[in-house]
Amino acid sequence: MNAAEQARNVDIATKIATVVNLFKTIYPAARSDLKPWVNNSDTRRLLDPDSIDLGFHFPGVSWRLRVRSILFQIRLYEDPVEGDLRAIGIEASGHDYKGERWRFSTVENWQFLGDTLPKDDGAENLREFCRQTLEVFNRQ
Repeated sequence: MNAAEQARNVDIATKIATVVNLFKTIYPAARSDLKPWVNNSDTRRLLDPDSIDLGFHFPGVSWRLRVRSILFQIRLYEDPVEGDLRAIGIEASGHDYKGERWRFSTVENWQFLGDTLPKDDGAENLREFCRQTLEVFNRQ
């Protein structure tokens, strides 16, 4: 679900803003997109209410990441007893004018898959960004 729609309280809004700032610390030229999904019946049917989705767009192609845009889906779990909201993983995909170039997930082995993978330093920057993002959402 779009990050802008998930920012329902100060705590979540603050965490989303922190994540955006973390990414912009690494890639200052990137523009954040808190509404990466178009609001129509086709995409509404595919949206996951247990995720915070945000995108970042580069002014050109990022030579380290080899894409123009990245979509992040922060997967959430709300404890039914405690009510705590925690991040359980992050899915990411990198896109350019040809479409999706790579995918990345923190769920298994934190590896990139695709036909045009990020350079080593770009991949490591994204792994570190994901580590920090999980920390932001899982702080007590």
